[in-house]
Amino acid sequence: MNNPSAWYSQRINETNRQLSGIKIQINRISIFRVILFLAGIIGIIYFFHFGTWAILLTICCTFLPFFILVKFHNRLYYRKDWLETQLQLNQYELKGLQGNYSVFDEGIEFIDSEHPYSYDLDIFGRKSLFQAINRTCTHIGKQMLAEWMQKHLTDRKEIETRQKCISDLCERTAFREDFRVTGLINKGKSSDETEIRRWSNTPSTLQHLWWVKLCLWGVPLTNVTLLLLGLTHIISLSWFGLFFMFFVILSFGLIHRVTIIQDTYGKQLKTLNKYAKLITLAKKQTWEAPALQQLADSLDIDGHSPADALAQLSKELDRLDLRNNQLLYIILEGSLFFQLRQIVRIEQWKERYGNHLMHWLETVGEIDALCSLSTFAYNHPAYTYPTISDKPFLFMAQNMGHPLMPENKCVKNDATIPSRPFFLIITGANMAGKSTYLRTIGTNYLLACIGCPVCCDMLTLYPAQLFTSLRTTDSLSDNESYFFAELKRLKRIINLLNEGKELFIILDEILRGTNSVDKQKGSLDLIRQFMQLNTDGIIATHDLQLATLAKQFPENIRNYCFEADIHDNELTFSYHLREGVAQNMNACFLMKKMGITVAD
Repeated sequence: MNNPSAWYSQRINETNRQLSGIKIQINRISIFRVILFLAGIIGIIYFFHFGTWAILLTICCTFLPFFILVKFHNRLYYRKDWLETQLQLNQYELKGLQGNYSVFDEGIEFIDSEHPYSYDLDIFGRKSLFQAINRTCTHIGKQMLAEWMQKHLTDRKEIETRQKCISDLCERTAFREDFRVTGLINKGKSSDETEIRRWSNTPSTLQHLWWVKLCLWGVPLTNVTLLLLGLTHIISLSWFGLFFMFFVILSFGLIHRVTIIQDTYGKQLKTLNKYAKLITLAKKQTWEAPALQQLADSLDIDGHSPADALAQLSKELDRLDLRNNQLLYIILEGSLFFQLRQIVRIEQWKERYGNHLMHWLETVGEIDALCSLSTFAYNHPAYTYPTISDKPFLFMAQNMGHPLMPENKCVKNDATIPSRPFFLIITGANMAGKSTYLRTIGTNYLLACIGCPVCCDMLTLYPAQLFTSLRTTDSLSDNESYFFAELKRLKRIINLLNEGKELFIILDEILRGTNSVDKQKGSLDLIRQFMQLNTDGIIATHDLQLATLAKQFPENIRNYCFEADIHDNELTFSYHLREGVAQNMNACFLMKKMGITVAD
């Protein structure tokens, strides 16, 4: 349980063993079915002249077992699909443990260059944090997970509540596996939930119309009355036949409407059945985390399980298939006005449960998103849950690394921001590790604020709103320069601070789009303004002049650096954070190494 690699390997071996057994059973049953079918045909031909009982006995001994085996065969195929999906998921998780997340969803639809931090920190897209975390099996769960990562929590109690949920789910490896396999093996389209929401929100008006009530009561009553009068010879039975066919013809007007309901909503039945199975799995658990137990309890309506309610809807929709049989259609429509009756029954279901339908789906989606975060926690047993502080502001990290870097290449560093206002000024040469350090802090900060454990020996933080400016881009379509785009982003930060928002700011090489004199003056004044606005953050820069601000604000600014060391005409990087201001710059050295002439 505490060794993810061993667990997934064990599950792969066990699943392969079961899968081999299932495939052998399927092959044997297929052969046996062929034998029974051929034996039935030969038996009927051979015993044809022996009388009815001989033929019936032949059918009972051949075709009856044949149809039983067909049903059993279908169950085995479902089990085979289940095991193949289970095998694939465990194989994918092993790849993920090795740093290969290419098989997982990238979440590219959530990329937003204007977002306060997600674009800068590579939260979505190829080799992103979302790709490393996302293990959702429902479209609602995926959307919810993305929203959590786009808008992290800033309330201590909410973060601690989610930590408990993740910790509880982290211990339930079998449940998470069953939950995900169930969701993926019955996965529908991304539009299914939208269609279900639209259907549940449409008013149920048909059942309240006077002519509908008249038809539902009048048609069977008329048939019974005319049939009794005809059988007692009071009137001719032809009246019964005449009205019976009239009702059949009248029902033709409903065929189009019923077909639309069956086609547009019946397609989502598979999705609803999937949610019913996921609800059943969640309800079977006795949760340790109070919030998870509350989620499970909130699914019940008046003591009724939503799985039972959804099963009832499934039966009502399945009954509409009876109209596909022409003989049954004539009998049911002529006698009961069956199609209209079923539509009304479905509307009655919607009137009773429709308001709860999206709550059920969203609750399952929330459990699904929590399962993804829990799988991430399970896959990283060395990670620690951060302590959430009420003191504004605090960020104290020991041996912090980037969660997406391979363990053997990940150099870990500390970070200390003890009060408000407070800034770290990070100087250093090109490629020395400044940008990676900023993304390491930002990514772990986000993980902490969504309730996840972090790649850190110890982390204590105050959950302010994260805002970064690390990768500002120009825009040809908007006729917007790089410099202007960066100014707009900095203006957003200043406006939020003026509105009283609590921010944690991470900036990389600010004002790069202007000349060095303007850049230096602007950067110095910007940091002074941050001090006045009582905020916290980290700024990485090549401009060593910014380090002089520590003299102006000795209690509020600290200088750190990443050095590039040159030994025997070779450039080396330790990637370890050091106190003070960078002394070695490597641009000219690298230019010379590349064959570019640089005057000494």
